[in-house]
Amino acid sequence: MDHDFKGILYPARLPTFHRLPAPDCVADLVQWFWIPEWDIAPGRSSRQQVLSFPASNLAIQRDVVELAGPTTKATQQDLEGRGWAVGALLHPAAVPVFTANPAGLQDSRLEISAPGLLAAVVLAMENPDGDTRRGQAVDVVARWLAEQLPQVSDEALLTNAMAAKIAGNPDLLHVEDVAEELAVSVRTLQRLAKKYVGLGPSALIRRRRLQEAADRVRRHPEVDLAGIAAEFGYADQSHLANDFQRFLGFTPSSYRQQS
Repeated sequence: MDHDFKGILYPARLPTFHRLPAPDCVADLVQWFWIPEWDIAPGRSSRQQVLSFPASNLAIQRDVVELAGPTTKATQQDLEGRGWAVGALLHPAAVPVFTANPAGLQDSRLEISAPGLLAAVVLAMENPDGDTRRGQAVDVVARWLAEQLPQVSDEALLTNAMAAKIAGNPDLLHVEDVAEELAVSVRTLQRLAKKYVGLGPSALIRRRRLQEAADRVRRHPEVDLAGIAAEFGYADQSHLANDFQRFLGFTPSSYRQQS
């Protein structure tokens, strides 16, 4: 699967988009960095629709630093003019740097006061060489994050492990399966998810399933929808369609036609 576009519902509409690995100094805090850059003709716009990963993102643009909390459904943003963003998909362990209640940030954004970080990222992104400016911007954000949380607790690392297990193992269809893998109780997973993610562990499983199913629907039009439903653990095609309608706002068949 092409993980560069996983969660991006219409990749053909993307502006220039780069995904960069997290430096070692923030390996426990950041899953990866993402940097879109766009230059849209006057009078036009580019609508980006995303089924985000079930996590928070730190996002820096020219005039603001924001924490985007976990989302409960697909989101969209219309890009206009010329611009860029430097984002970090955060591991759960990084969330306490910004909030003690990530659930309170569901489907919302929190402006972060970090003028030094903002100025340094803007300066880096002014470099005319693309690879250089993106690398410098990532280094700036990584160093800033590492300073905010120089040590990660065992509890936070366990939550990272929970999220990684769910994201990386499609055979884990129930919270009980994840608890068994990590040798902890379901209640422990629920507590950790509430504290560090803002979505319950069952919601993390559901998001992974829906992202993968949507990716398969888009990239493999030759595979019938009933087969995709079965592949990703849905009881039947109707349950797959219900999840599409509830979280994306359209059916699998209409998404396949549009994409």
